[in-house]
Amino acid sequence: MWRGVAAVGVLPLALLAGACSSHRTTARPPATVTVLPARGTRAVPPDAPVSVRVRDGRLRSVTLADGGRLEGRTSADGTLWWPRWALSPGRSYTLVVTVAGADGRVGSVRSTFRTRRVEHTIGATVVAPAPGATVGVGMPIILRFAEPVRNRAGVERSLALWTSVPVTGAWHWTSPTEVVFRPRAYWPAHTRVRLLAHLAGLRLAGASYGAEDLARDFSIGDAHITVASARSHHQEVRVNGRSVRRMPISMGKGTQLKYTTTSGIHLTMEKNHHVVMDSASVGCPPGCPDHYRHDVYYAVRISDSGEYEHSAPWSVADQGSRNVSHGCINLGPRDARWFFRHTQPGDVVQVTGTRRRLDPGNGWGFWQLSWPEWLATSNLGPAYGQGMPAPAQPPALIPR
Repeated sequence: MWRGVAAVGVLPLALLAGACSSHRTTARPPATVTVLPARGTRAVPPDAPVSVRVRDGRLRSVTLADGGRLEGRTSADGTLWWPRWALSPGRSYTLVVTVAGADGRVGSVRSTFRTRRVEHTIGATVVAPAPGATVGVGMPIILRFAEPVRNRAGVERSLALWTSVPVTGAWHWTSPTEVVFRPRAYWPAHTRVRLLAHLAGLRLAGASYGAEDLARDFSIGDAHITVASARSHHQEVRVNGRSVRRMPISMGKGTQLKYTTTSGIHLTMEKNHHVVMDSASVGCPPGCPDHYRHDVYYAVRISDSGEYEHSAPWSVADQGSRNVSHGCINLGPRDARWFFRHTQPGDVVQVTGTRRRLDPGNGWGFWQLSWPEWLATSNLGPAYGQGMPAPAQPPALIPR
């Protein structure tokens, strides 16, 4: 049997002790359950504290639902429960709690409340990878917000990453509007990945909340690692650790820094059968002594500063012996076609032997940062696949 006692802001519910006895015994106290917010509360902020605490007993089950069941956490001692994610605005919720009391009795309580609508929301987009894509082992997960985010720890805590094999990585803020996930080492080949971004109702900045939850599924394909040397004028492609092709190349001629191919770990970002390359895009319009405009085929982009791997039939005689390009990696038509067909987004292209370093913010140059540097802008530190992030600490909402 349960009874309710009114209280400010909470609803305590007591499980009554059982039968009388003719013998004098020390009765165990009945279980007491405290629920926050109180039953029947309306206009609850989506990020308001929600919790269930029991004294003199243990929680057997807690269900919070708004038409579908919401995930929650239970403390190790079984006396505290709280939802894992923020609640959605403008929804009615039903909370059902079952408790086993220290006196041996089992009972349950039911409570309802409603969250209020919010006036301003901030949208978010998973920029990369594409839905359902098969990608390379270097692929980052890029989440971009429409407005600056202040509650960055809350955002990181709301991002759950599920992987088919264990993966350790971290979220890194490249700006107030963009957060990126990268593993500590390259993704294991053939890993299946699901991102669940529980952003709806999460306070992001001031009175602004996340607009909606996001989900993204993708898979890691074969491990494609290409190492291109400006000194040997060749590049080697390895697939799952095995060398499969060696190609003569010609890199940036290096007469000016802007014509020097950047050294470092690049990722393949996109590929196009045909690209028009115009030096006007890098500050050399028609009339400039080094002006060029070329129709380029089998082009694979590896940075935001105009670097591609592409077919260059005009430099075949130099490939394998001299660097003559304006910064791209020139390939013969046959090699370029093969590289184009076998490339996935997020494949690794490591360039060596030049005096110009790839900037971490140039394209997907995130692997240019060491692991400690990557963690520098993370609020929660390393995160883990197969149920990431690690559980947050329970909120200290109700005094024991």
